Amino acid sequence: MTTPKLQVQNVWKRFPVEKGEALVAVQDLSMTVQPNEFVSLVGPSGCGKSTMLMMAAGLEPITEGEIKVDGGTVFGPGPDRGVVFQTYTLFPWLTVEENVRFALKKSGVEKSKQDELVRDHLRLVGLEDFARAMPNQLSGGMRQRVAIARALVYRPQMLLMDEPFGALDAQTRMLMQELLLNIWQADRTTVLFVTHDVEEAILLSDRIYVMTARPGRIKAEIVVDLPRPRAFMETEGDERFVKLRKQVLSLIHSEVKQAG
Repeated sequence: MTTPKLQVQNVWKRFPVEKGEALVAVQDLSMTVQPNEFVSLVGPSGCGKSTMLMMAAGLEPITEGEIKVDGGTVFGPGPDRGVVFQTYTLFPWLTVEENVRFALKKSGVEKSKQDELVRDHLRLVGLEDFARAMPNQLSGGMRQRVAIARALVYRPQMLLMDEPFGALDAQTRMLMQELLLNIWQADRTTVLFVTHDVEEAILLSDRIYVMTARPGRIKAEIVVDLPRPRAFMETEGDERFVKLRKQVLSLIHSEVKQAG
């Protein structure tokens, strides 16, 4: 049996509060992501999606349970996991090229190889002509491309993405979705993707986990049985896409309604 790339086992996350009992953000949550798989987490606002992803990244400690990557317990951040946030998190004093290269700073890779990797990844995200630009000279979509290139340049085994296109306008978001699809279909890096956009989750994913309202648990696991390669304009008209969207929205709506 193949070892899951990511295995979340009975994980709880409690946040202390000044008075009263701790706030339970995630409750007894279990899930897996297989190697080379694209899995999305969706659910009502505040259900703990981002908290779960931050725990998988090792950036947020768990309260109970265990998270494993390739069978090894996660105790903190590691080079095996690249993270892309909704905010662009670029260093404003570094050029595009320098921002991407920063991920290789402690890699031990010789400079000539670093040059090649940075060039290749800027080309991958369509920014080879902007290598010497500063972040404040770029649009939001372009800055997020830099963030993706930086997360991929040191070849992580898994990419963790926390609503990476949430701040973008609809047209730019669609372009970024197609860019991510192309990158994933070329390299098949394992991805855990948090989004509030159900259509985005269906377009990108092999499977979708739907979370309950807080405290976040897994309500349902949905297999996305749509053929690849995919593109939004073609996929959104597929009857299976429409059926999946209705199914996932119905699950989320029932949680929102119960939460009141």
